[in-house]
Amino acid sequence: MKKTDMRVCVVRVGGTNCDAETERSFEDLEVKAEVVHLNQLARKRALLEYDALVFPGGFSFGDYVRAGAILAKGFLAKLGKDLKVFVDEGKPVLGICNGFQMLVETGLLPGFGGITEYPEAALATNVPIGYRCRWVHLKHENSGKCIFTRKIPKGKVLRIPVAHAEGRFMFPTESEKGYLERLLNNDQLVFRYCDEKGIPAEGKYPPSPNGSFYDIAGICNPDGTVFGLMPHPERAYYGWQLPDWTRMETPPRYGDGKNIFESMVEYVTRSF
Repeated sequence: MKKTDMRVCVVRVGGTNCDAETERSFEDLEVKAEVVHLNQLARKRALLEYDALVFPGGFSFGDYVRAGAILAKGFLAKLGKDLKVFVDEGKPVLGICNGFQMLVETGLLPGFGGITEYPEAALATNVPIGYRCRWVHLKHENSGKCIFTRKIPKGKVLRIPVAHAEGRFMFPTESEKGYLERLLNNDQLVFRYCDEKGIPAEGKYPPSPNGSFYDIAGICNPDGTVFGLMPHPERAYYGWQLPDWTRMETPPRYGDGKNIFESMVEYVTRSF
């Protein structure tokens, strides 16, 4: 498939944001991205016409009940069967921030049992409590399974911003050890919070903005085609988005976020 033939659906509902920035990132890669409201997508049953699916950040439906929970249940009720086919066909699904929360609520992540009735993990209130909007460092831990980070060397430290109040990744206490082993053995761990040298945050603030278990910032499903992360790669796509670009003698043209979108596009154009 040529990049110009690829179609990406960026889902929008009340409360989402960064959909325009996400759309622009794909367009910079010469890929056609469309921001589509969930109701319109469901009415036309058009999900399977797309080659990739993105759930952007924001606060869908005000994050009532739990962050991403209403969007997850609504999407499954309206397009659950199509979503399962979409994933089974190997088409990529990206969840950014609120999108990550939504994918956890659907059971697609960590995805040990596919789309499950009850979530296998949670993204809980930050510790220390509070909304965090700042730049963080991430260490790439994946060995190649995640199709969204194949252009990023394992061990590389990235700088991407977060903007959330509920990003603390958690497993059920009684399942923590076993689930973590499954993540590691399946090569599903993608990003961990760290300092600028790559040393793990160990849940400590400020390197960890939320106190996530095992410093988890992003994971993928067992097939590597569904990926969720709390940081916002669309806010670190261009060099001029970097917080210190005005102090650089020669600012880079692109930021670290581009690698995620570029990896996703490369996977689709080579696989379909």
